[in-house]
Amino acid sequence: MSEHITQLDSGLTVAVDPMASTRSASIGVWVGVGARDEPAELAGVSHFLEHLLFKGTTTRSALQISQAIDRVGGDINALTSKEYTTYYCRVPAREAAMGIEVLGDVLTAPTLADADIENERQVILEELAMDDDNPEDVAHRAFARQAFGDHPLGRDVGGTASTVAALAPEHIRKFFRQHYRTENTVVAVAGAVDPDEVVAQVATMFAAMPTGNGAVQRGGSFAPHGDLTLAESSEQVHLLVGGPALRRSDPDRAALDTVNHVFGGGLSSRLFDEIRERRGLAYTVFSSAVAYADAGVWSVYAGTMPDHAAEVRGLIGREVERLVARGVSDDELEIARGYLIGAFEMGLEDSVARMSRIGAQLALDGTLTSVDAQIERWRSVGQDDVERVVERVYGAIPPLTVAVGPGGLDGDSLRSSL
Repeated sequence: MSEHITQLDSGLTVAVDPMASTRSASIGVWVGVGARDEPAELAGVSHFLEHLLFKGTTTRSALQISQAIDRVGGDINALTSKEYTTYYCRVPAREAAMGIEVLGDVLTAPTLADADIENERQVILEELAMDDDNPEDVAHRAFARQAFGDHPLGRDVGGTASTVAALAPEHIRKFFRQHYRTENTVVAVAGAVDPDEVVAQVATMFAAMPTGNGAVQRGGSFAPHGDLTLAESSEQVHLLVGGPALRRSDPDRAALDTVNHVFGGGLSSRLFDEIRERRGLAYTVFSSAVAYADAGVWSVYAGTMPDHAAEVRGLIGREVERLVARGVSDDELEIARGYLIGAFEMGLEDSVARMSRIGAQLALDGTLTSVDAQIERWRSVGQDDVERVVERVYGAIPPLTVAVGPGGLDGDSLRSSL
C-alpha cells in the first residue's frame, strides 16, 4: 500500500490511497473539532453545522448539491463525533473531481443563512426527540455522563434540546469561522484516482478555506458520577457496565483490542457465549473499548427482559472478575489476534474504509500508521501484554452500572448481584 500525504502551502493536508482494483472513489473532509471542543453553552453546535453545510452554498442550493451526487449514482453524508466532524461522498472514480468540487464548495462557501438555521433547528430537535424515544440510545448517553462526569466527553454529540434551541445564528457562524481552518483539516481520498491530480484538484477547490489552526486544546479532569438507574417505559432493561480505559496513544492499545475481543467483541467471546448462547438471556450483548486523545472507556452493553436484568448484571460482573483473576488462554489470544488482523485486512477492500482509515488517523493524531505496522502491533501481543492491560483497565476500579428500563430496578439490587 502506498498512501500519498501532502501538506499544501495553506496548511491543508491531502491524503490519497490509490486503489487500482476499484471503480469507486471515496472523498472525506475531516475537520479536527467535535462535540468535546464546544463551550457548554454551545453544546451541539458541531452537529448543527454538520446539518447546515449541506443546506446550500453561494453557488449551489441544497437540491443542486443532492442532484450533482445523484446524477452519478453516488452518495453524500456527514457525521459528528466527540473529536472530529466529517463530510464525505462516494462516487464513481471517473467523477472524483466532481466529488472534490462539491465538498470543497460545501466546506468553504456555505451560506449558513438564518432561514436555513431555523429550519434545520427543528430537524435537529426532532432527531433528539427520536433518540430520546430509543432507550438503548438513552442508556449509552447516560453511561457517557456517568463515566466522564462533567467533562465535555460526557456530553451527547447532538447537545440538548435546550442548548440547540438557544443557539443563535451568529454563534453558529462564529464557531464555523473559528474552527474550520486548513491546519486542522484533512482531505482524504481513496479509490481509482491519480494522487497528483487529486492534490491539484483539492488545492483549487479548497483554496478559499481560511488558513490557521482551529483546533481546541484538550484536557481536563474526569470524575465519574457512579451507578445510575433510569425508569423508562420499554420492554427491555438496557444495561451498561464499564469504567476508565486507555487513551488513543497508549502503547497498550493493541493489547486492549485483543482482550476486548476475547471478553465481548465477537461471536466466540465469553460474554456472547455465556449470556446469549448458553443461557439465552439477551439477544444483544457485546463489549467495547473507546479511546480519545486523553482518556478512554471500556463498556459492556446488554439488552434483557426485566426479570433477567439482575442475573445478567451478575454474569457480567463475574466475567469481569474471571478476566482479572485468570486472564485469557493462549487459544483465546490466538483467535483474537486472527480476528483483528483478518477483519482489518478485509476492510481494506472498501474505498470508504480506506479513506476513513487515513482521514481519521491524520485528523486525530497527525500521523499515519501503516497497514503492516498495525498488523504487527496485534500480532506481537503476548500474554505479558494481556496480563498488564487487564490489570490496568478491568482490575483498576470497580465498574459502574447504568440501567435504563421499566421501574422496579434500583441501584442496590443491581450492585448486590455482583
